[in-house]
Amino acid sequence: MRYDLPPHDAGKRLDQVLHERLPGHSRSRIQRWIQAGAVLVNGKSARASYTVRGGEIVDVTPLEPPPLAATPEDIPLAVLYEDDDLVAIDKPAGMVVHAGAGVHSGTLVNALLHRFRGLSGVAGELRPGIVHRLDRYTSGVLLVAKNDAAHHHLAAQFSGRRVEKVYIALVHGRVANETGRIERPISRDPVHRTRMTARRAVGRAAWSEYRVVGRFRGFTLLEVRIGTGRTHQIRVHLSSIGHPVAGDSLYGAPAKVPGMPGLGRYFLHAHRIRFARPSDGEELTLTSPLPPELHTWMDGLPPL
Repeated sequence: MRYDLPPHDAGKRLDQVLHERLPGHSRSRIQRWIQAGAVLVNGKSARASYTVRGGEIVDVTPLEPPPLAATPEDIPLAVLYEDDDLVAIDKPAGMVVHAGAGVHSGTLVNALLHRFRGLSGVAGELRPGIVHRLDRYTSGVLLVAKNDAAHHHLAAQFSGRRVEKVYIALVHGRVANETGRIERPISRDPVHRTRMTARRAVGRAAWSEYRVVGRFRGFTLLEVRIGTGRTHQIRVHLSSIGHPVAGDSLYGAPAKVPGMPGLGRYFLHAHRIRFARPSDGEELTLTSPLPPELHTWMDGLPPL
């Protein structure tokens, strides 16, 4: 493929310019082509960071994508929905979405590679198909893209805040108001680097809305809708108002509730997601029921 770069591309990076022209390929894949010498600028190799001046002739010889680095593993998956572009998984608590931080097997990605032939490569070799994530000890519905076009379509909906995400959370204490909105920026905790915090003036904008759906002695059951998808967002926001999620000792929940068995996870569940289907734009709403272990634990709580 040959591109004659116009003057209005001046000042952009080479990989950016090519990604604009080849949206079906991830930027990381284009960078690999450039590094491998498959991209020539005026007949010569260039870096991905090359600053375009305008008027250059760029020749691109696409290379076959490398094999996925993650290894397929025969791990059972609960599928809530599937079509040619995407699959919705009911992720169990305890399963890591993709490799990282010392975890290299038993992940959702390992299971996906065994179950499905094709997954999008937009997120890189270790995260094929992954459009968004859930924390390890959070369960619920999670979308996976089967191809790059669907991935871009879904990612644009997430970044444009057009995806409705609703969670069920059981929190410590009595939440006073029946409904509420938490709008506080989230940033990395400067002291405890494994934590996030909503107690600083700086950070990435985030908001969460909740409504009370049940009350118990010492606990409140909430339905939580988030308009942003920051790391640990619901856990951080609810902890910031004095109501940590049950089972979440990182954000202030007690490790043991008197008279109750250990929970072994967060009482946080991605219950419902609403989005536009990439193939035709039809609005889909997918629901994951509350897992049995959460029902059982909640049933053991003393009523008001």
